Amino acid sequence: LSLQTKHQEHSSSPLGTLLLSCTLRSSLFHKSEMALSMRSAVASKASTRSFLGRKVAAPTNGCKASMKAGNWLPGSAAPAWLTDDLPGNYGFDPLGLGKDKASLKRFQEAEVIHCRWAMLGAAGILGVEVLGFGNWADAPLWAVNGGNATWFGISVPFDLNTLIAVEFVSFAIAEGLRNEAEADKKIYPGGAFDPLGYGKDAKSLEVYKLKEIKNGRLAMIAVIGFIAQHAANGKTPLAALSEHIASPWTANFATNGVSVPFF
Repeated sequence: LSLQTKHQEHSSSPLGTLLLSCTLRSSLFHKSEMALSMRSAVASKASTRSFLGRKVAAPTNGCKASMKAGNWLPGSAAPAWLTDDLPGNYGFDPLGLGKDKASLKRFQEAEVIHCRWAMLGAAGILGVEVLGFGNWADAPLWAVNGGNATWFGISVPFDLNTLIAVEFVSFAIAEGLRNEAEADKKIYPGGAFDPLGYGKDAKSLEVYKLKEIKNGRLAMIAVIGFIAQHAANGKTPLAALSEHIASPWTANFATNGVSVPFF
């Protein structure tokens, strides 16, 4: 009715015709805009209802990112033969000893075995001193001075020849069985050697492999340090540590008379 009235008022002039045309276009535009708004609201409500109570995946661009350990020498290229699946791989092979696959497998196996022996050795060196059963340097003197070996203060009723024979046979059996196993089982046998079942989960096993190799490398350095320290000043690890804590500037590697000779 309003549009009809306006049409009658302005139909007699060109200006009126122009005004009427603009009014009609504006009215149609507003109606279309209202219709689109109503459709958007309905669609949004329906889409919201369809997601209620459902798990939605996190947004992603389709790329999968993974963390990698850095190289031992920043900025250097990692050797191609040291693959990412090697536990504790920091690209350290400056001499290229691992280019041959068979040699790399052997070096990996040897490192893990040495790591385990070093961890046992470091624990034993510190354990006997902490518990007051002497020190590691004096432990083998019974074989030189005579007498029997002791284990945490308990006398062992075997002489040196008997102990050597027992250890030789034990090692021969253990290494013989280990070398007959599959490549992976030589290092991580599982079964009876994993009584708590830590290796049942593959993801957890990889984490434990990394922790073992890191702690083992640290233990190897520690044992070398214990031996070098005793050779330099004849002191046990905890005795030297106590002196260093009491006087850091006068009791350290630079003042032992060997590491830095002119001090």
